[in-house]
Amino acid sequence: MVLALILFACSAAQGASIAKDEIALELNPAQTEINFTLPDVLHTVHGTFQLRGGTVRFNPATGAASGAVTVDVASGASGSPARDRKMHKEILESGRYPEAVFTPERVEGRFSPEGVAELQVHGLFKIHGGEHEMVFQTRVETKGDQLVVNMHAVLPYVQWGMKNPSTFILRVSDKVQLDIHATGHIHPGTS
Repeated sequence: MVLALILFACSAAQGASIAKDEIALELNPAQTEINFTLPDVLHTVHGTFQLRGGTVRFNPATGAASGAVTVDVASGASGSPARDRKMHKEILESGRYPEAVFTPERVEGRFSPEGVAELQVHGLFKIHGGEHEMVFQTRVETKGDQLVVNMHAVLPYVQWGMKNPSTFILRVSDKVQLDIHATGHIHPGTS
């Protein structure tokens, strides 16, 4: 997910001089934050996931993207051991589906060789045994050969076949917000 954004930012940072070249980006798990937010009636649940890794390739001339970004679903934590046990056992079924993978396919938006770009990263998100089309609203800031990427999407997890953890008293949304913040370095690839 984040990789696609970084690749796009990379293309912007490199400018027209490599407009025909493919750009490659590797995400660093230590420099990537994946946060989720699940609104409910009484309070909002916040939590995190860890990035396993990923590489994204991007062609700035065509907008085509490829690669994969892998999230460690089993790392999901909300700060409540009881809630996390239920999340992993009943909703995410992380023992059966231990990872989620975003495969970027294309990027829309105007790239800038320096500064900030607002992009839409389209691709497929594989989670809980299903594959779903997804778009991340992405903000990329280029700082020399470094990219700072912020991505946002809303996942309709119940529509995608996962259980809603609502009870008679506790009512939560059937959608979860996913926000990703990553820093990466631009690496020119091959055409």
